[in-house]
Amino acid sequence: MTTTAAPLLEVTGVTMRFGGLTAVNDVSLTVGEGEIIGLIGPNGAGKTTFFNCLTGLYVPTEGTVRYRDVQLPPKPHLVTQAGIARTFQNIRLFANMTVLENVLVGRHTRTKEGIFSAILRGPGYHRAEAESRAKAMELLEFTGLADKAEHLARNLPYGEQRKLEIARALASDPGLLLLDEPTAGMNPQETRAAEELVFAIRDKGISILVIEHDMRFIFNLCDRTAVLVQGQKIVEGDRETVQNDERVITAYLGAPLEEAAPAAEGTTPAAPEDTK
Repeated sequence: MTTTAAPLLEVTGVTMRFGGLTAVNDVSLTVGEGEIIGLIGPNGAGKTTFFNCLTGLYVPTEGTVRYRDVQLPPKPHLVTQAGIARTFQNIRLFANMTVLENVLVGRHTRTKEGIFSAILRGPGYHRAEAESRAKAMELLEFTGLADKAEHLARNLPYGEQRKLEIARALASDPGLLLLDEPTAGMNPQETRAAEELVFAIRDKGISILVIEHDMRFIFNLCDRTAVLVQGQKIVEGDRETVQNDERVITAYLGAPLEEAAPAAEGTTPAAPEDTK
């Protein structure tokens, strides 16, 4: 489902340097309303660093990140408030909290009750708490975890922990969801379930930008895919465009980027590979 509307997310010329290391080099990308966009590349290509620049964990050395035509402040909680949520490559749950409590944590940016209301526990507090709980249970039902609501997060199987992290991200009512390797460590059946969940999220009107190493997952899922190699975006397009690009083939076969003939013509020398 592609769109010709103005981009929901517009990233222009983002560069991230750590001292003498250029982890992301002049990367531009757009995500439209209702789109699922993939971001792939070999290990160390700068994909997670790029995500960190989008979500305020890193302040880009150069470039801008705009969401709904407003430049995002480089602070994670303000990015979340603006409407962007994310998951992480390494699962970051509150292990000793229940499944329901983990999702309730994700509601905090949408809860308007302040500290005094929480202390006094008046009608407004109880109303907001009931609304948050109802929303959290709705998301657990949506992700297939409703029957595990009172279980500790650490006791969930790996695949369900991944689902819980997505449910917690969705609790902030995002317009754009960033998924960092959502199928890492999953078996084929779990991967298929994750694919169906991503489509269901898109059907709710949420756009998605996803990092993944499983090529079948990415190409089954995405409207467009961008490829990062050594911090640079070397190609972007549909499945056929990306699969047939010689620079992509070269990168995944392990040959140095500068040896690929298509990349050598009129291309800026590649940045050093980052460690993310």
